[in-house]
Amino acid sequence: MPIKKEPNGRRSIQVEVEVPGTPEEVWRAINTSNGISSWFVPAKTEERVGGKMSLDFGPGMESDATITAWDPPHYSAKQSSELGSEAPPMAFEWFVEAKSGGTCIVRVVQSLFADTDDWDNQLTGTESGWPTFFAILKLVLTHYRDQQVHAIHELSFSSTPADEAWDVLANALNLTDAKVGDYRASLPGVPPVSGTVFLAGHEKYNQLLLHVDQPAPGVAFLYAMSFGGSSMTAVNFYLFGPTSEAAVTRDQPQWRAWLDKHFPAPATTAS
Repeated sequence: MPIKKEPNGRRSIQVEVEVPGTPEEVWRAINTSNGISSWFVPAKTEERVGGKMSLDFGPGMESDATITAWDPPHYSAKQSSELGSEAPPMAFEWFVEAKSGGTCIVRVVQSLFADTDDWDNQLTGTESGWPTFFAILKLVLTHYRDQQVHAIHELSFSSTPADEAWDVLANALNLTDAKVGDYRASLPGVPPVSGTVFLAGHEKYNQLLLHVDQPAPGVAFLYAMSFGGSSMTAVNFYLFGPTSEAAVTRDQPQWRAWLDKHFPAPATTAS
């Protein structure tokens, strides 16, 4: 969807998804620390106007925002200055609208005020990522609603081209040419992973989402993309149930070691 540009300088994008659950259940999924962490990135949030929300996208990519509106279970808003002191603040508004049949519409609106197009790529960049995370949100609300999450989020930056990095990761997990509906199990050499593909591909990079039964019930989100002059390869698991915590304790260091071995950080040249 193109950026909406208003006469007063407000520029915005919006993305929405229909998910199962009551407004109260959906609200908890998008506005509490455990809820956000169960489908997005590790989060800590203070549930009040003036409170702080912190999101951890990876080393050096932490993001803080201030809660500016709090009206459960239908509306919340946050504002972030993460783009820098010279950039306009970014606002995030979240709407939950009840539908018949036990579902809700979740809508996120991101906006900023600017006189030029200089910051538009910040809006379009995040807009392209929401559909994947909303697919995870929908799966989690369908199968793991209000459950405690234990997660693995490991990524590596390397000089390996993104397509080559994806081939290495996909081959190790026996996911080469995987399509939606395929059930796959990983090959020896990585921690055991098995599950059914429920989202494959992205218009800008390689990715797969799996509904997994190993290493524990939950979701696996795997991708490799270009990032600046390097590539970023990521292994993410959102795990639930009585075996999930032990699975994270066992597998997270193994994934870190595997990524370090196959995708070493680009060498730096001393000045």
